[in-house]
Amino acid sequence: MQRAYYSDSIEKFLQTDSVKIYGELSSNHENKTLDELQKNAWKAQIEILKEQLKTIEGKIYFEFAIPRMGKRVDNILIIKNIAFVVEFKIGSNKYDKNALEQVIDYSIDLKNFHEGSHNLTLIPLLIATEAEIVEEDLHSVKKLQMAAKANKHNISSIIKSFLTLGSATIDHVYWENSIYKPTPTIVEAAQALYKGHNVKEITRSDSGAINLSRTSSYINSIIEFSKQNSKKSICFITGVPGAGKTLAGLNIAVDRMKTDEDEHAVFLSGNGPLVEVLREALTRDEVKTAKAKNLKITKKQAAIKANAFIQNIHHFRDDNLKSSRAPIEKVVVFDEAQRAWTLDQTSSFMKRKKGKDDFNMSEPEFLIDVMDRHIDWCVIICLIGGGQEINTGEAGLEEWVVSLSRSFPDWSVHYSTSIISDKNYLRSAKSKLFLENNGTSNKDLHLAVSVRSFRSELLSKFIQELLDLNLKNAKLLYEKIHELYPIVLTRNLEIAKSWLKDQSKGTERIGIIASSGARRLRPLGIDVKNEISASNWFLNNKEDIRSSYFLEDVATEFDIQGLEIDWSCVAWGANFYVENMQWRHQKLKGTKWQNINLEIHHEYLKNTYRVLLTRARQGMVIYLPKGDAEDHTRLHSYYDETYQYLKNVGLVEI
Repeated sequence: MQRAYYSDSIEKFLQTDSVKIYGELSSNHENKTLDELQKNAWKAQIEILKEQLKTIEGKIYFEFAIPRMGKRVDNILIIKNIAFVVEFKIGSNKYDKNALEQVIDYSIDLKNFHEGSHNLTLIPLLIATEAEIVEEDLHSVKKLQMAAKANKHNISSIIKSFLTLGSATIDHVYWENSIYKPTPTIVEAAQALYKGHNVKEITRSDSGAINLSRTSSYINSIIEFSKQNSKKSICFITGVPGAGKTLAGLNIAVDRMKTDEDEHAVFLSGNGPLVEVLREALTRDEVKTAKAKNLKITKKQAAIKANAFIQNIHHFRDDNLKSSRAPIEKVVVFDEAQRAWTLDQTSSFMKRKKGKDDFNMSEPEFLIDVMDRHIDWCVIICLIGGGQEINTGEAGLEEWVVSLSRSFPDWSVHYSTSIISDKNYLRSAKSKLFLENNGTSNKDLHLAVSVRSFRSELLSKFIQELLDLNLKNAKLLYEKIHELYPIVLTRNLEIAKSWLKDQSKGTERIGIIASSGARRLRPLGIDVKNEISASNWFLNNKEDIRSSYFLEDVATEFDIQGLEIDWSCVAWGANFYVENMQWRHQKLKGTKWQNINLEIHHEYLKNTYRVLLTRARQGMVIYLPKGDAEDHTRLHSYYDETYQYLKNVGLVEI
């Protein structure tokens, strides 16, 4: 991706004919058919900046790429030791709140993901050309807590007022050529891919992370081989929490749609909230994009298209129950395939909901069986999260392998190398042996580095050691990550909320999350039984009381698995607590806690907290209530030793 449509020294910019500058902008624009609004905006920006930068030296960039967001900022001005990130609102007489947040977001994006900007002073500057002059809080702007504001007459004076705040001299050449390592949220990634961006444009590709494009390339080679040789293939992509499995799956589905529409590639997920959020995000974004281009598209029209791109796996299953014919889809991506149901869970559901008394297949076996109806070729791509089964009846990877070995021995199996070595994927020696004898392993099918928590790639390892009660290892890892990825502790919910608000800048999303079994957080104002609208919670703005920002509605593991927010408050419940350096597991039955005895349910509960503790991209506060001696469901012992354990790990109390 070209960084800027036009760049030069401010001196040469002032000397260059405006028509020539406009021509260079137009020729580099990705859409060669420019609308009048964009043409007029560029012409106005050029003239205003030529007037205001006459006494200023530095470097100027027009339409500088912000890859993670799939957008471009109007201008970047590098003057002495400061980079000004500039957003224009031509003809506007007010400093629009959304525009202010947008320019702060651009600045934060550069600070976090552009290597040359990590240690620079970045100043977000919104220019509303017809607005009034306002006084600036220079230090709040420098901290990116607010944006500077200017009209078309005082840009020069605003810039000069900040020039004493810089702390490092900018090397233009180094800055321009430094690595950009974006890590988009899954919502941002889905929107960018949907618009036609390549995964290479929106994700990091430095040597410190597994390149998602390599995974996609390997899968594409399997699809092409299967097509040419009439083979039926299944691929298992694994990864640590936040490593980009869903992103990889979306990219593969988009790739195949572009390559051959007749394959009818589809992205399927049984994660209802994820499907709801992504569909709604794509729908809203398409309507917004069309409006900006003066095109008419209704939300219903946009939704039909988005719903075809991302489908609910249960609808796919139910459609194929009605017919014995091969489905139209040749390439199917199953997201969170570890959550597919066991034989008992599927049979029970079919009997209760579908009136089928004799159904005797697990969900993995049925889904493979559906694709096996194809006479020639097909490919299944399963995205597997290790240690993320969080509900009764979720089969995990084991059932997929058992189904293949029992009923589909002719299928070509491709799996990541980590499936054999990592205990979180397979426990059965028989299943491991089947893969080793009948499958092909490849390291590119495992995504080993978390890109959700871009501030620290060690987060998933830390959470693993924390939940395994390995105090020494957890403590060592915490010492390595806490400066880059803050994790703090409190016993006061209001302090937790204040911390979240203080950390968040621009539109960075904050929210409270908790286990669905943490029922006795209710007296403290955290009601896990209150159902939320996932799309409202994850997508709506700060003014909407239903959004995560309001810190009223709480998301559980079922709402947030596969999604993420920037800063989280993990409210720890009495259903999972430390006693004598061992985890205790319990569930609320009526008015009393009951011990959970089944080992598999212990794993589900542990995985629940793994999901909760790996949802924040930038940092989290863990809230441990103090308990209440007069409430037998909230005894001090349900919280105190867990709190002390976290303190012993090193977490600082706020």
